[in-house]
Amino acid sequence: MAIKKILIANRGEIAVRVMRACREMDIATVAVYSEADRNGLHVRYADEAYCIGPPPSGESYLRIDKIIDTARKAKASAIHPGYGFLAENSRFVEACEANRIIFIGPNSRATKVLGDKTHARRTMTEAGVPIVPGALAAVESEPEALAIANQVGFPVLIKAAGGGGGKGMRMVNKPEDFAPALKAASAEAGSAFGDPTIYVEKYIVQPRHIEIQILADNYGNIVHLNERECSVQRRYQKMIEESPSPLVDRDLRQRMGEAAKKAARAANYNNAGTVEFLVDASRNFYFLEVNARLQVEHPVTELVTGIDIVKEQIHIADGGKLRFGQAEIPLRGAAIECRISAEDPENNFMPSTGRVQGLAFPGGPGVRVESGIFEGFEIPIYYDPMIAKVLTWGKDRNEAIGRMKRALDEFWIKGVKTTTPFHRRILEDAEFLAGQYDTHFVARFLEREATRAAADDRRSRGEEIAVLAAAVAYLKLEKKIAFQVEESTAESKWRVSGRWQGMRRETRR
Repeated sequence: MAIKKILIANRGEIAVRVMRACREMDIATVAVYSEADRNGLHVRYADEAYCIGPPPSGESYLRIDKIIDTARKAKASAIHPGYGFLAENSRFVEACEANRIIFIGPNSRATKVLGDKTHARRTMTEAGVPIVPGALAAVESEPEALAIANQVGFPVLIKAAGGGGGKGMRMVNKPEDFAPALKAASAEAGSAFGDPTIYVEKYIVQPRHIEIQILADNYGNIVHLNERECSVQRRYQKMIEESPSPLVDRDLRQRMGEAAKKAARAANYNNAGTVEFLVDASRNFYFLEVNARLQVEHPVTELVTGIDIVKEQIHIADGGKLRFGQAEIPLRGAAIECRISAEDPENNFMPSTGRVQGLAFPGGPGVRVESGIFEGFEIPIYYDPMIAKVLTWGKDRNEAIGRMKRALDEFWIKGVKTTTPFHRRILEDAEFLAGQYDTHFVARFLEREATRAAADDRRSRGEEIAVLAAAVAYLKLEKKIAFQVEESTAESKWRVSGRWQGMRRETRR
């Protein structure tokens, strides 16, 4: 193997995840960290660690020059980008290639094609992969954007051409709301990705978000590793993923898998990636985008296939061929992932940062935890709030859900609020348990919770009023009884008065 040392250009749980695979493969690891992550778990776990700048990611984890210089200084032969930060940045891939550093991910050509969403849509259209109706190029003006929206029909999505993760995205139901939404989406895209370019596509009603994991070597061999369902989302951010999808049967899996492989070939893709689709209520599927990197939820697929995706990434980047064909990829049991974030779900998911004062992760059969925190760790304000991923596997979906309930009950953390209780309640929801949810599930779930809370509040107030009324009635009754007892046992004042008159007569005699 040519790769002997890998720099992981990331932080937190994903950096530790990659380092664990490297350790099993007897590959040395190099960590980079910002000043905020000086005591991070990935820093402690690595064989070497280098500080690359202040806490803001723009001054550290997004600095291509600093990361390349560190790799050269540490004599790392390869860089693994993890996810987020520079993972899908074609300039970063080009910098690695120019410095003869192996980039563990797709080549710069594929990254360029897929990094621009409109370019990707054109490529998929030419390849015969179905896409969501809408623009095939970035829109240049408001009238042009509105014309496309009217052509495909409202509701529509305004989306950033150069990014993802829900940033630079707005759903618009009617023409009069289009202009301000367009302006807001463009501004957000410019702030998040340095590119204000946007495009417009039809909004699919009641969509399911289904993604296909792929692996492609440098010799034209491509396989898919089945699907993951990612429809449990809040504000376009995934919260729970599972495989297999409750929606997908063998036929749909085969058709979507072949479409994903076709998409990879059209982009001359290599290494690991995820082709994301939207599936409508009629089970029609449409290409959404390709995540040209390792996904947050990749362990879900690992649990149901037994394939270590990170090890396969390294193997492919090192020049190896795929070690299995499509027919050899199993689908065993079911797996679920809950993304645990340092947010307070009882307070509109406000960030909850600070020191972890106590911590206990779940364990036992079928449970896997990926995290970068520990007791005493200070959760910084500068990065994504996700602090752990809890995964469970079972022989079927019901067992996986049952194990997840147990795992979330065992998850204990002191010092910060997390989304763990929120996930636990979702696992009791009838709609989720039936597997009939879509990307609007969380909004409906929150509405149901609010309705129940209001009903409970009214019931509680009604009970309080009933108790008070009963107390008042009881006090009145008690007073009445006491008065009656007094009347029956005490002598009448008139009688007393009469006796007094009799005594006076006797005295006179």
